[in-house]
Amino acid sequence: MKKVFALIASLLIATLAFAGCGGSNGASSSSGASSSGAKTLKVGATAVPHAEILEQVKPMLEKEGIKLEIVEFNDYVQPNLALNDKELDANYFQHKPYLDNFITEHQDCKLVSAAGIHIEPMGVYSKKVKDLKDLKDGAKIGVPNDPTNEGRSLLLLEKAGLLKLKDGVAEKATLQDIVENPKHLQFQEVEAAQVPRTLDDVDAAVINSNFAMQVQLDPTKDSLFIEDSTSPYVNIIAVRDGDADRPEIQALIKALKSQTIKDFIKEKYKGAVVAAF
Repeated sequence: MKKVFALIASLLIATLAFAGCGGSNGASSSSGASSSGAKTLKVGATAVPHAEILEQVKPMLEKEGIKLEIVEFNDYVQPNLALNDKELDANYFQHKPYLDNFITEHQDCKLVSAAGIHIEPMGVYSKKVKDLKDLKDGAKIGVPNDPTNEGRSLLLLEKAGLLKLKDGVAEKATLQDIVENPKHLQFQEVEAAQVPRTLDDVDAAVINSNFAMQVQLDPTKDSLFIEDSTSPYVNIIAVRDGDADRPEIQALIKALKSQTIKDFIKEKYKGAVVAAF
């Protein structure tokens, strides 16, 4: 019996030791090495155009021994939370003003911009009118409800001549900062990703280009008014503070800023997305 118990004890110890060696490293880090020895880089992105652009980068990074894993999101909050929680190595979906505002609202998040990649001009769209001057008195306008994109949409509507904002509010503008509204426009605030779905119910809507393209709207052809190339809203690669100099992150940035990707953006999006390098 002693030999039997000794054998069982040995087996239990071996089993526990095996389990310990095979255990996950948890959420402490999203990066790792595959069985082939390639390092894995997990990047969160919205589908269009960010994930599409990242797909073009995959073979470029493979040559550097880096396996790029793209994690798609359909909102503007979870990618930053996931990055802060170390479920991602980086994300690619937002512009710097949005990140700055997000950090103000989530002060425990230590995220920074590692590089600017492209601009997605915001545009005004409508299924009801062909020209913004044809909007009727009291027309309903759909706008994003997050502070940064709502301010950006109001600036665009001001530039289109539909309203006037208080002096100096810039991208921090809110509906309360409208000082002139000659057409008595009414505003419907919706999550940015859902604004395109309001087009059947409103007279016009201000939509981010990535979400416009997801519903087959061509920003250069279908928008009634669109930001020009002077837009300060450059989409960035965001990382945790201190990670920007990691070799894998630098390899990602180098690939995204290559002539290959610049040519892809120009050919694929034809002005709806513009490289910022």
